Amino acid sequence: MDEDLDMFKHAVENDAEHHLLGQVRAKAYDAVINGYEVAGGSIRIHQKAIQDLNFKALGMTPESARTQFGFFLDALEYGTPPHGGFASGIERTCMVLCGTENIRDVMAFPKTASAQDLMMDSPGEVDEGQLKELGITVVE
Repeated sequence: MDEDLDMFKHAVENDAEHHLLGQVRAKAYDAVINGYEVAGGSIRIHQKAIQDLNFKALGMTPESARTQFGFFLDALEYGTPPHGGFASGIERTCMVLCGTENIRDVMAFPKTASAQDLMMDSPGEVDEGQLKELGITVVE
């Protein structure tokens, strides 16, 4: 939210533990029917200075941000207009319309209660390069 921008800047620049980041709000919205989120979206970041702050908050150096997201940063240099999106959760909408409280009643290939996707054998093994890129260490 525009009114949280100063707090966001302060948190990223001055608050070593980023305690304030949890108070910063996004320009996001949801559609809710009977307590179930059936759609959601947000206004995307379209200002380079704000995107740079986001990368810094994530612990990325300007160089790593450029390496991974250079195409996006270049686009922001041209004055990307405010833009947003909204995605409908058709399964959740069907769930509400059918009067069920279980999304598995309306999905052809739902994940199990332990978040496994049996059709795609997911989650699966992850190679060390992917873990390193994400800064994840697996402890046995």
